[in-house]
Amino acid sequence: MWNTFLATGHIINIGHDIFKENRKLADKNREMLKKSGVFSVNIMGAIGSGKTTLIEEAIKALGGKYKVAAIAGDVIADMDAARFEKLGVKTIPANTGKECHLDAHIVNELLKKNDLNGYDILFIENVGNLICPTDFDLGEDVKIVIVSVSEGDDIILKHPVIFKTSDLAVINKIDIAEAVSVDPETMVRDVRSLNEKIPVLLTSKKQEETVKKWIKTIEDAMLEKKRNE
Repeated sequence: MWNTFLATGHIINIGHDIFKENRKLADKNREMLKKSGVFSVNIMGAIGSGKTTLIEEAIKALGGKYKVAAIAGDVIADMDAARFEKLGVKTIPANTGKECHLDAHIVNELLKKNDLNGYDILFIENVGNLICPTDFDLGEDVKIVIVSVSEGDDIILKHPVIFKTSDLAVINKIDIAEAVSVDPETMVRDVRSLNEKIPVLLTSKKQEETVKKWIKTIEDAMLEKKRNE
């Protein structure tokens, strides 16, 4: 329960468990996406981590083989949505106003307004930070957290929860690691100290092989899900 403390010192209940309600809606979203045959990926990370760029690379590579859609979450701006639209995929802007994360209610409303039947992959770019999105299941199949070396090699241990609850961790912009005096392998070890089972990818847009691994990881996860259904 959420409570308000009045000036008189009395406490009254004024709300309900928003996390419980979110989980219920997330389950509805999961069922809607399953019925539509859509594999959904919730991509989280701070502003500047490279989320949009990595999603763009995945869209470019997979858009010719599969039917792809994207939800672009942001507080106000629609710049990321515009970048996805330029790649020719169905793009759904999700402006959250004052909220620092997407939640299941926002995604549910978007799914009801946008027919995704026949789509194969839905990329959901969450609002840029490493804290708020952690608590809100969207009904996705896979949670991915992206950090860049430019955020410092202590960024992971400062935000342990998101790494404990994600299915994949990506350490991005490794091409500039030396310039910012960061060891990517130290960041990998930090991730594994929090979640020893989580796969970790090292990526850079400027290193083609790492981008190929990123794309293959997404495609393999989608194909595995479809095989198991």
